[in-house]
Amino acid sequence: METGPKRGLIMTGGGARAAYQIGVLKAVAEMLPKGGPSPFQIICGTSAGAINAVSLATMADNYNHAVAQLLRVWGNFRVSQVFYSDAKSIALIAWHWLLALGLGGLAKRRPLALLDRKPLRELLQQRIEFDRIPKLIDQGILHAVSLTASGYTSGQSVTFYEGVDRITPWSRARRCGCRCSIGINHLMASSAIPFLFEAVKVNREFFGDGSMREVAPLSAALHLGADRLLVIGNQRDDETIHDRNRDNEYPSLAQIAGHILDSIFLDSLESDLERLERINKTIDIIPSRRLRKTESPLRKVSAYVIAPSINLGELAQEYMYELPRTLRYMLKGIGAMRRHGSGLTSYLLFEKGYCRQLIRLGYEDAMQEQDKLTEFLRD
Repeated sequence: METGPKRGLIMTGGGARAAYQIGVLKAVAEMLPKGGPSPFQIICGTSAGAINAVSLATMADNYNHAVAQLLRVWGNFRVSQVFYSDAKSIALIAWHWLLALGLGGLAKRRPLALLDRKPLRELLQQRIEFDRIPKLIDQGILHAVSLTASGYTSGQSVTFYEGVDRITPWSRARRCGCRCSIGINHLMASSAIPFLFEAVKVNREFFGDGSMREVAPLSAALHLGADRLLVIGNQRDDETIHDRNRDNEYPSLAQIAGHILDSIFLDSLESDLERLERINKTIDIIPSRRLRKTESPLRKVSAYVIAPSINLGELAQEYMYELPRTLRYMLKGIGAMRRHGSGLTSYLLFEKGYCRQLIRLGYEDAMQEQDKLTEFLRD
């Protein structure tokens, strides 16, 4: 039987940057008794964070074991486990793009994306036991788990969730919650970074990365019933702010793409946290008897954020030569191997050197906040 406040965990997107989240989860594991269940009854994720969220949820009955499994995967990652990076595959995709451009879209096989993620689909199918989610919900270990994807036809941000029966679907401006049995297609859709990875059809619509048009990243956890939130970000709030110096060099394609991805993965979180703080302050000045009489009772929700203490795009510069040679060649052509293009590279750097450094950074950042985290985890 569920008692007490419900803790929610929110993990944002960011491709390879999601390795940072595993370091934070590792620090939390060291603050808890071994062999116990997850301290998070509600687990929400978007994009690569959705993969971590669902993986964690399927092993919620033993949190330490779940984190150990995630550490094993992320700590030994190779690009080839996420998308095809060999010379033949890259050349074939490039050829299809050239044909599509040269023939005005009349080619029989039009390219769907720059990279093919079949290896990731196979990896997730092997490692994630989706059928454990409803069992853990029935046992009261999980209250709910969700992931968010963006519909290309409707333009809606759709949160797919599994949870206890009393959670009802919701509909708000440009976003909604939909009860379902979470499976591989939901994960692939939520993590389909536009242009890089192909969209995935779920039910009647094609979906892409959940960070697109996600105007309220905290919303899903609140609708699912969370009273306290731990949010793990993938970049510092000021990471994209630089001095406006004179620059006579036109930005490379990689620099522009990295800027777009930074906007997709960061911009809405800060404003949503500010909105939550304003609501909490409003609740403080409303008499409790008035709150109880409202049709939709408001409640105070505390949110605690852990984000990287250094710039992850700049960190990627130290590890970009771990990438396969063919991929390096392709990225070099669009300027991604230069300093200003490293932001794009950081989203694709699924190599163990970079991932292990991100895990280490997440762990150290979380341990710097040990007292606050311990307080957050206390009933």
